[in-house]
Formats: sequence, C-alpha cells, structure tokens
Amino acid sequence: MIRRASAVLLGTLALAVACGGEQAPPRQPASPPPVAVAPDAGPPDPLGPRPEVGEPALYTPPVPVSYERDGGLRVWLLARHAVPLVSMQLVVPAGSAYDPEGKEGLAAMTANMLDEGAGARGPLEIARDIDRLGATLRTGAQADYAYVHLTTLKKNLAPALEIFGDVVARPRMSPVEFKRVHDLWTNQLRARQSDPQAVAGVVVRRKVYQRGPYAHPVDGTLASAAKVGLDDVKKLYASRWRPDKALLVVVGDVTREELDPLLDRALGSWKAPKTPPPPDDPWEKTIPPSSSVGDPPAVGRRVFVVDRPDAPQSVIAVGRTGPGGSEARLSTCPLVRVNAALGGSFTSRLNQKLREEHGWSYGARSRFEWNRVGGAFVASAAVHTEHTGEALAAMIAEIEGVAKNGLTEEETAKTRQLARAELVETFETIDATAVRLARTAGVGLTPQDEVQMSRAIDGATRKQLNDLAGTFLDLSRRSVVVIVGPRAKIEPQLAAIGITNIERATPEGD
Repeated sequence: MIRRASAVLLGTLALAVACGGEQAPPRQPASPPPVAVAPDAGPPDPLGPRPEVGEPALYTPPVPVSYERDGGLRVWLLARHAVPLVSMQLVVPAGSAYDPEGKEGLAAMTANMLDEGAGARGPLEIARDIDRLGATLRTGAQADYAYVHLTTLKKNLAPALEIFGDVVARPRMSPVEFKRVHDLWTNQLRARQSDPQAVAGVVVRRKVYQRGPYAHPVDGTLASAAKVGLDDVKKLYASRWRPDKALLVVVGDVTREELDPLLDRALGSWKAPKTPPPPDDPWEKTIPPSSSVGDPPAVGRRVFVVDRPDAPQSVIAVGRTGPGGSEARLSTCPLVRVNAALGGSFTSRLNQKLREEHGWSYGARSRFEWNRVGGAFVASAAVHTEHTGEALAAMIAEIEGVAKNGLTEEETAKTRQLARAELVETFETIDATAVRLARTAGVGLTPQDEVQMSRAIDGATRKQLNDLAGTFLDLSRRSVVVIVGPRAKIEPQLAAIGITNIERATPEGD
C-alpha cells in the first residue's frame, strides 16, 4: 500500500512539471480594506467660511471740481485729505510747439527763466526759502504746454504759494541771469550730442514729423539757441503766460474755501493784457501733416545713420506717424495696451526677443506719443554694434508681426491687468495725480476724459486692439529707421538684411 501511494504521488508531480505548473501555496484570508481617516479640520472658523474673491473692480480716476476765477484763471481742484500735502501745477499753452521758426527751444528757455529771480527774491533766495519750507518748486516745458509745479506741506501752503505766485506772475527776467542760464543751455545742447540715446530721439522726431511744431526737440538745437535773446523770452512770456489762458491743477489737503483767499494774495495782481489771446492751435501758420490722421501716405521707409566711429554700441530706432491729436485720444487710447504687449513692459515682445532670447541689448522699448494735434510711434534699443543688423531686422519683424497678426489671447488679458495697475499707480500719490491732470489739461482734454479713457482702455476687445495695431504699426507705409553708431561697421550688416539705401544725418537731425 505504501509503495502504491508513493507511485501515485510521483506520477502526479511528474504531470505537474510537464505542464509547467508549480504547487500552489496555501490560500491566505483577504485583508480588510484600509479605513479612511478624515484629517483634523480643527475648530470652526468663528468668522465663517472664506469668501470667494471675484474680479477686482476697475479703478475709476477721480474727477476734480472745475471752476473759473475772476480774471479768467481756471482751476481744477481735487481734495484728498489722507495726508497733509498739497501739490499744484499751473499750465499754459506755451510749449515748444509754439516756438518761432528758427528759435526752437524758446518756450523751454522762457519757463527756465521764471524762477531765476521773481518778486523780491533772487534765484538763490527762491531756492533757499523753498528748501526751508520743505517744499519743491520746478518749472519746465513740454511740447504743448509749459508749467510751474509746487508741492508743499499744508501748514506751509501760504508762504510756499507766495513764492509760487511771484514765479508765475512776477519773474524778473534779469539780463545777468539770462546769460548764465543761456550758457548752461548751450552747454547742455553740446553734451546732448555725445549721448547716443538722446541723439536718436532728436533725429527720429525730426524725421517722423518732418516739419511743423513737433519736428524739433523741446530744448531746441545749438543753431536755434544762438538766436534766442532775452527780448524773445520777454515777448513770449507777455503773449502766452496770461491768466485767461492758464489752468491751475490743485490736488491735496485743501478746500476751495481755504484755497481761494490764498490765490487772491498770490495771484490776485496777475492780470490779462487787453490784447486778444493767441490761439491754442500750434498749426495756426502751417499745413497739418499726415500725423493728424492714422494712415500716412505711402512714401516708403527711409534709413538714416548718425556716424559714431568706434562706438561699441549702436542705438536703433524705428518710428512712424501715430494717432492723431486730442480729438482722437478717446478712440485710440487702447493703443497703450498694444504697446504694453509690443514694447511697453519687461515681458514685452521686443524686450524678450532682443534681451532675453538673443542678448543683443540690455533693454528694448516702444511708445505711442499723443500731442494736441498729432502723434508718433517709436521703438528703440541700444544693441551691440556687431549685431546691429540682426537686431534691427528682429525689431522690424516684431512690430510687423503685431501689425499683421495682433495680440494673443494671453497678451490681451495680461495687458488689461497691466493697464489697471498703471492707472492705480498714476493716481496713487498727490504729486503724481497733479502731474497727470496737468498733462490732461495741457493737451486739451477735460477732467472727465480720464474716466472715459480708462474705461475705453479696460474694455477694449482683442479685435479692437488688433484693428488699432494694424492701423498704427504698419511700417510698409511712411516709416523711418535711425541708427546712431559706426557707419563703416553698420553698412555691411544692413546690406545683409536688404537695406542698401542709407542717408546721413547729423546729431541734430539735419
């Protein structure tokens, strides 16, 4: 029996081996599934559940109270009582657009002379007394307007406004101070010719506008400065610095009841002459250029080189006529978002291409310029000389790419957020708010226009942005290229990208 059982067992094992199997291990009982343990939620929040955060509301710029004083002086007053500061800027239509032909820079020189002695104080006394009050006072000129700016503590508003009133209404215009300021002006113009960025800005402005009130730099040229005398300054001041053409922007911790008596003492004696005021239109004696519309005539692209032998860097600038004047500002203001995507932010296409991707430049940028009756678009970058041609080709390609294909969905969303942040930053401080509102007034806009423009910029759709880009970034029509660098090294690079017709230009655009 034992032998037979053993035989049966051996046969069974042999059959199992022949079939490739093995003896199965004993079956184990199944393990129970793990029990899920809920995390410790802690005690309930006494404030309740966290609210859902939605899209932040669009910031609406504040609208100042507007009124007119006896004598014609208009006032925009925006009361902000959070901090005891007051900032004000008086603007008059006396910017560089009104410079007489051949005496470009006169408006800037006139503004600079205002605080070089006024009332009972000389220039040193004005600077000393302003410093003692902890205030700041500055004068200057833009293309369409000139200004006097004051920022002071509220407790010092009365004495600071007294100095402000002297500078605006009672400048001395001393021959001695004129000679000193004129010499400084001339030296600054000479120094400008050694600054390639400044030279590129001067030349591209001259070549884009070609002629008319915006074709020259605000501070003029060496040739025009030599023709400006003290009598010219006095004449321009008398004709354009008058209360019935001026507007005073006041922002800060002050009410109208507090402000008006102070203005009576500081500016009460400032009277308008009996002669009719000059017109505000700087095109009075000229024919409006094509910059007054958005579509310039097809006259091709011109390339200018300002030769700087052995310069390690070249400055390249691409420009063309831009949006029209103030009457077109509301319809074209969304171009700031187009520019933010193209060259108006660190993550813009131009900066990413020239700086981040290729390392040809420390930074590339672009801008749109609006004036009272005309505008321009300019993109620029300082690049390594040996990459001038490549960088220029890339810059033109990026501009034309936005003109043809527009912004992406991502860029559309990003530029909206950038525009919102910039708007809040612009109106964040009292001083910056006064400057912004003065700029608005100086180019012929109203206080309500800031609100309308902010809504137009924020609400612009991708299609609207792309339509604007196609109109104002088209370089196939009239556009200019300006390069400041070593011509001998640049010309072969330009030929390699198909540019062979090159014109020369001086540092002042001649």
